[in-house]
Amino acid sequence: MSAWPLSVGVASERRRLHWLAVPVPLVDVRAQYERLIPRILERFQEVLESGTLILGPNVQAFEEEAAAYLGVPQTVGVANGTDALVLVLDALGIGAGDEVICPSFTFYATAEAIMRTGATPAFADIDPISLNVDAEDVAAKVTERTRAIMPVHLFGRPADLAPLAALGVPIIEDAAQAFGAQGVATTGVASTFSFFPTKNLFALGDGGLVAATDEELAERVRMLRFHGSRDKKTFTYVGTNSRLDELQAAALRLFLGELDGWNRARREAAARYAELGLGEFCELPEDEPGHVYHMYVVRSPERARLAEALSAAGIGNASYYVTPTHLQPALKHVTRAEPVLLPETERASRENLALPMWAGIPSEIQERVVNVVREASALRALGSL
Repeated sequence: MSAWPLSVGVASERRRLHWLAVPVPLVDVRAQYERLIPRILERFQEVLESGTLILGPNVQAFEEEAAAYLGVPQTVGVANGTDALVLVLDALGIGAGDEVICPSFTFYATAEAIMRTGATPAFADIDPISLNVDAEDVAAKVTERTRAIMPVHLFGRPADLAPLAALGVPIIEDAAQAFGAQGVATTGVASTFSFFPTKNLFALGDGGLVAATDEELAERVRMLRFHGSRDKKTFTYVGTNSRLDELQAAALRLFLGELDGWNRARREAAARYAELGLGEFCELPEDEPGHVYHMYVVRSPERARLAEALSAAGIGNASYYVTPTHLQPALKHVTRAEPVLLPETERASRENLALPMWAGIPSEIQERVVNVVREASALRALGSL
């Protein structure tokens, strides 16, 4: 009899024991790009040999390739995702006296970008299932001062934009966490992306992108990222210095070709968590075809107990937006004038828990995660007897 099945079984057991012993990160970025390092170095060498490091052929090519991928007329590479938001707001002429409606259950940069223009964020509550902004609450917050709505495609799940579009207010999609998600970037006047290293499409440092369905808006953003100028001689706007560099663009062009596979792998990992029975112990994110799982976020009133057990087992986990944006110190001037009541936002801030997720996460790690959650839940059940 051949020894092959036995050797395969031994290798599998060794792999399982390995993942039982080592610390598990929340996101393993290197695991995604490690096999691409030789090709990354080749591209970096080409850039270095060219001597063109800013706004060169790689940036132009990436902008064209990203526009084709997203199905928009133009994209504009910028320094980071926060700048992308600010530049779109500036290009729309939004400023002091204006309001922009956005969720509070999101990274602070969403509201920060609005405040940097002098405008005021008007916070809407979220849908308890999708965790994206609640369209009915947005409709209730629209006033004569509302200049834009800024929904967030949170954790990689596309927000439902149709009811927001029906309100007749320009939409700016904060898509920092959702590159490649179905339907993103096709409804608003512009969408913004971050290429922070933990994102689905990531850079090897900072980077951002504006995708515009309005070509005139794209041209204004293109000038604003470069001191309000087309040619560094005539300055039409008061802009800033926010440019995606050639090295990052060279890497992003390579990674863009990997993105669909990476997103499929994330979706497969999300399905595997469900297959392993995780839903018996906490509320799983409801799946939909467009979800690309930037983060895999479950909910539980027992979050603290689960997080403590995972951390004790050396497993990375995180709770996001524990202090929602509307309760942050920098927003006191907004909430002091009128109390902001966002019950679903505050409940989600108490219950959300992100578990390890990246493209290619080993199934053995996911089994370990589920086992730790199962054991923590069993201990709680015993303690309540």
